[in-house]
Amino acid sequence: MEKGIGRLNDLTHDEAEAAFLQCCGSTAWACGMSARRPFVGADEMLRAAEEAWEGLDEEDWLEAFSRHPRIGEARAATGQTGTEKEWSAREQSGMDAAGDAARRELDELNRAYAEKFGYIFIVCATGKSPEEMLADLRERLRNDPATEIARAAEEQRRITKLRLEKLLEA
Repeated sequence: MEKGIGRLNDLTHDEAEAAFLQCCGSTAWACGMSARRPFVGADEMLRAAEEAWEGLDEEDWLEAFSRHPRIGEARAATGQTGTEKEWSAREQSGMDAAGDAARRELDELNRAYAEKFGYIFIVCATGKSPEEMLADLRERLRNDPATEIARAAEEQRRITKLRLEKLLEA
């Protein structure tokens, strides 16, 4: 991981911002992370990521969400790099075991979620089965908008942390 920190510290601002954007689709967050360099180590970078995330507003969160594909789909609404597509596919690999009925329900509930909240259902899917993701989606559809945006932002924060770790290992 320390080799990855050195590599990130050596990038230009724009190159680092692009690398961070693969971890979290908020341009404000990615720019802030690039500006916080150099990092002494992974722990410092992860603390900086938390601080940068806490400084964002709802518009920034929505931008980050838009760079994810819906659960069960391969493409995001807005551009994804090859790395982001690969990470999303691995993160959602639990869906590979989903049957037709689960996929239909997921598609239906994804639409209902987007209609209710105005953005995609975002969940840290790593290690989750299709049944767990469906149960989470059903539960979260009962949330009010304020509760749900906070929950979705927390899920994005978790995804970002996992992706930062992947970035350092690359």
